[in-house]
Parts: sequence; structure tokens; C-alpha cells
Amino acid sequence: MHQVGPLEGFTVGVTAARRADELGALLERRGAEVLHAPALRIVPLADDGELLAATRELLDRAPDVVVATTAIGFRGWVEAADGWGLGDGLRALLGAVELLARGPKVRGAVRAAGLTEDWSPPSESLAEVLDRLLAEGVSGRRVAVQLHGEPLPGFVEALRAAGAEVVGVPVYRWLPPEDIAPVDRLVDAVLARTVDAVTFTSAPAAASLLDRAERRGVREELLGALRHDVLAACVGPVTAAPLEAHDVPAARPERFRLGPLVQLLCRELPARAPVLPVAGHRLEIRGRAVVVDGELRPVPPAGMALLRALARRPGWVVSRADLLRALPGTGRDEHAVETAMARLRAALGRPRMIQTVVKRGYRLALDPSGVPARGAAAARTAEG
Repeated sequence: MHQVGPLEGFTVGVTAARRADELGALLERRGAEVLHAPALRIVPLADDGELLAATRELLDRAPDVVVATTAIGFRGWVEAADGWGLGDGLRALLGAVELLARGPKVRGAVRAAGLTEDWSPPSESLAEVLDRLLAEGVSGRRVAVQLHGEPLPGFVEALRAAGAEVVGVPVYRWLPPEDIAPVDRLVDAVLARTVDAVTFTSAPAAASLLDRAERRGVREELLGALRHDVLAACVGPVTAAPLEAHDVPAARPERFRLGPLVQLLCRELPARAPVLPVAGHRLEIRGRAVVVDGELRPVPPAGMALLRALARRPGWVVSRADLLRALPGTGRDEHAVETAMARLRAALGRPRMIQTVVKRGYRLALDPSGVPARGAAAARTAEG
């Protein structure tokens, strides 16, 4: 029998603007269906006049400290400077000042440019960089901070409050995507609960999705779905901040990398799936499929809607009227319930898992032994 992948039967939204293909491939390799919706685009560095002006300003008046915050940003800065004929001057400047790199990835980019950082925290925490600078004393010092797509108000304000002159270096900027349609499709999927998780790899992407929902007048509905039904998975605490500011519980891995983020989803999504003992079988209800005795069986959307409605009250009779309300986009004809139920039974491959109760409705044929602990908890939270 085919071994069911950890993400088979689940749909995951990807909001990343860069490395989206890499993340999507990692998810698909584990069985997920991926909904790509880049929430941002990056302004090409060589076309960004703000970066050119900031670079010239630093070359004219050297800072005491330079803080490199992202590997892609630092590499892009050096490459852009090379394109402007300023690369040698920038390297000489960076080699003569105190250069701090926020974590191992940035340190690698610094060394690839032929430079050596003066210090780098092992945790990739910008807070640790700030603590070091404040402990050294920054009063009267000029500190250049490579920004990573958005301002760093807490970091910058703390330095300025301590007496530093702070120069922001806007290495790349995030802008809304040129094609907003994929983002709208993702918003709609979250609202309809047809996506099981949404991944975020940058704080601007999270903020952009919320902004788009607000522009459409559905931000509160989106937040409600992310709080209760759709898993928000963030690569780290900085990325999670815009969501957590709205009381969205964001799951995040211990190591802030794409691989651990995917591993997190491989644990969290199956753990959220209702598992029920039905008619002598083990039934696991995933986003767009079920796993029956270890076998993955795709189920049409209407059938999944009926199954979730039955799983919310396992073993109890659910009326045709209630099931009709659970069906997406149907009218008032209860015949639609019978049609969808027939297709659901066929998809399950075990028709006796769902019992017809004459003149009353349908119910899951729950085994007398009852609901397993995990399945019971998941069943109570299953989306209808």
C-alpha cells in the first residue's frame, strides 16, 4: 500500500515573493497541493534610486558601524554598487568600519563579498545586535542599518534614543504585486476554508495580505479564519508579528528556515485532522481528502463539506436541512444533499461508514468504543 505523505490531502498557501518555487517544491514533495499567491514584489536593486543615494552618502561620509540584516539584501547591495561603478569603494568602506552581521546567513554573504564581519550573533536575533551596540555605547556614533524591505522602528528608535545618528540603507523595497488576482484567490480560499494553512516568510507579506483583505472589506473575516480554522505558519517571530498583533496564533519552527517550516506543517496539519473509528475503520479527515485505514482517498468539495458536518457530531443524526446549509453554493433543494452524499460514499469506498436514518438524516457509523482522544478534540474543531 502507498505510504500516505504527511501533507497529502492538504492545501497550503504560499505568500513568498522570493524562494516561492523552493518552498512550493518542498511542500509538494510531501504531498501538499500548493496555492501560490505572492503577496509582494521586490524592486530591482539596480533600479532603486534611494539605494544609490544612500550608498553615495555613506561613501562621502563614512559611518562608524554598518549593520547587515539579510543575506539577499547585503549581496544585492554589493552587486548593485558594482553595477554603478561603486563596488570597490563600498567594499573598502565596509572593510574599514565595524561590520555587524545578523546571523550565519548574513555572515556567509559578507564573507562571499571578500569581507569579514566584526561580530555576528548565533541566533539571528536583531535584538542581540541592538544589545551589543547599546552595551558598546552609540552616543555620537553614526550607524548605517541595511533595511530589509520595511523600516525597523524599534531598532532604529532605540539607537537614536541612545544618541546615535542612524542612516537607513533601503537595499530593497517591497511593493504590492503587479497581478493581485492570486492574492484575492488566496483570501477567498482562506474565507472558504478550502486552504488548510498559509505560509509566511516575511513580515511585509503578512501585512500585505491583511491590507488586501481590509481593502476588500473582509479583514475581520480573514482574521477569524486564521484564528480558528486555517493554520498561519511563519518562518520566525519577526514574520509573525503583524499576525500576532491581531491575535492570530502563528506557528513557527525553532530554526528560522524553509526546511523546518515545512517540517512544522508536516507535524501540525495531520495533528489537527479529526480521526474517528467508523464502521470498523480508522477515518482521518484531511482538507480535501480522507485517509481510510492508511489509504488516501480524494473527496469532492461538496462531500468534504458533508463529512465535516457529520464529524462535528460523530454518531449523532444530522438532518438534511442542516447538511444542505453546509453545502457550498446550493439552493434549497434537499436532493443536492442526496447527490453529494452518494458521491461521498463512493469516494470513501466503504458506504456503510455513513448511515441513512429514515426521515431524519444521516450519521457517521461511529464504533461503540467511542472517539479516540485526539480525534475527539479534532472533531470538535473540524470546519464545516
